[in-house]
Amino acid sequence: MGVTMNIGPKGLALIKRWEGLELKAYKCAAGVLTIGYGSTGKHVKPGMTITEPEAEALLRKDLARFEKKVSALAKNPTQEQFDAMVALAFNIGEEGFARSSVLKAHNAGDFVRAAQAFGMWVRGGGRVLKGLVNRRADEAALYRAGS
Repeated sequence: MGVTMNIGPKGLALIKRWEGLELKAYKCAAGVLTIGYGSTGKHVKPGMTITEPEAEALLRKDLARFEKKVSALAKNPTQEQFDAMVALAFNIGEEGFARSSVLKAHNAGDFVRAAQAFGMWVRGGGRVLKGLVNRRADEAALYRAGS
């Protein structure tokens, strides 16, 4: 907690792999308008198109918010733990991350339980989604690599 860490190459690769790159705005499984590497918000308009460098810039801008949040809330994470938590926060939102069992267990020093808790975040649109099950497994594996 304190100094803002930055996501490392492993975390960035994980996010890019799971988000995929879409250069035209689309609605995700949860019905949210999305573009690039999972960018959402008022800046995303129906029919919008962007370039790959614009998608990269949007991702970096979006990630800054989550890097700051995880840095503020998580006690002394390793780079891998930090990357995994940023990837989770990027997908479930800042508030979801702030109240997550992942964060609570991490801050209690229970890294085994924290890694297991990634698996609680596998629902989209009220149902378990196989893609989220797999993504959480990848995030947990990255988290464990730094524990």
